[in-house]
Amino acid sequence: MAEPIRAEGLVRRFGDITAVDGIDLAINEGEIYGFLGPNGAGKSTCVRMLVTLLTPTAGKAYVAGFDVVSDANMVRANIGVALQDAAIDPLMTGRELLRLQAVLHGIGKSEGEERSERLLDRVGLTDAADRRVGQYSGGMRRRLDLALALMHEPNVLFLDEPTTGLDPMSRLNLWEELRRLNTELGTTVFLTTQYLEEADELAHRIGIIDDGKIVREGDTGTLKEQVGCPTLRLDVDPEHVEATMEIACKFGEPRPSRSGRVAVGLEQGASAMTELLRLLDDRGIVVQHLELDEPSLDDVFAEATGRRLEGSSEHVAGEIAEDGSAGAEGLIP
Repeated sequence: MAEPIRAEGLVRRFGDITAVDGIDLAINEGEIYGFLGPNGAGKSTCVRMLVTLLTPTAGKAYVAGFDVVSDANMVRANIGVALQDAAIDPLMTGRELLRLQAVLHGIGKSEGEERSERLLDRVGLTDAADRRVGQYSGGMRRRLDLALALMHEPNVLFLDEPTTGLDPMSRLNLWEELRRLNTELGTTVFLTTQYLEEADELAHRIGIIDDGKIVREGDTGTLKEQVGCPTLRLDVDPEHVEATMEIACKFGEPRPSRSGRVAVGLEQGASAMTELLRLLDDRGIVVQHLELDEPSLDDVFAEATGRRLEGSSEHVAGEIAEDGSAGAEGLIP
């Protein structure tokens, strides 16, 4: 399978709203592909088309070598899926759910029991295997959902924001499990996330989606290099923000930032800081706090879209809710 996931001009509309607008994808075998973007950008809608839960309005998509429309059953047989809103029976135990999953995939009893035990150990749920899922924490449910998605040893695994709502330790544990799956089994992973750190840590390549379109794609190192110069962020008294911006813009282009903070891309790097601070001092402007950061994925997104990702340190409150694409995914049946 040269390209376990491929999409050509993929479109999905909900009435007058275009949630996914002509996306092209080519995911390589054994790759972890991070699909990054804010809520309402079209991430989940795209995933639901690729896993056959939604029919594309236009375009083509192939997963595990099969057309997602004409060969939907074959696609489902070759993929594992863990969505945000997965329904897990709270009255059953983890072991019971895994064995039921084996039956649903036509796996024999002895083989199903063996895989269940192996998967319980893999996701760290052996000790909790006979507890009802209703007693599981959020992190334990996510790990069980991952085990269920792996029961039939799929070629391609889709994870839709798998760590949303998890505590930091549960998130790190899930990251480690995904790395092991990819390294030991060669599983191709399509990972949607709105967390910058998650994409940076796990993905071999990322695609950034905004307003239904892919606005950047590539490996994280290359994307950061394309941003170029580091970002200088300055906190000053509100009355001095405008004057500070005027001075700072002599040293580089302004970059999106939260209200009350000045941010610019320093074209000459750190060497320009001394002169900039001297000019501010000459104007009687006191700098309360400053940061100089090398380009990050957040900077990549800001450079491509003119705004910060939700959850980033520079995200402007309420920005996502005001975006024209917000709410499109809420129309999914």
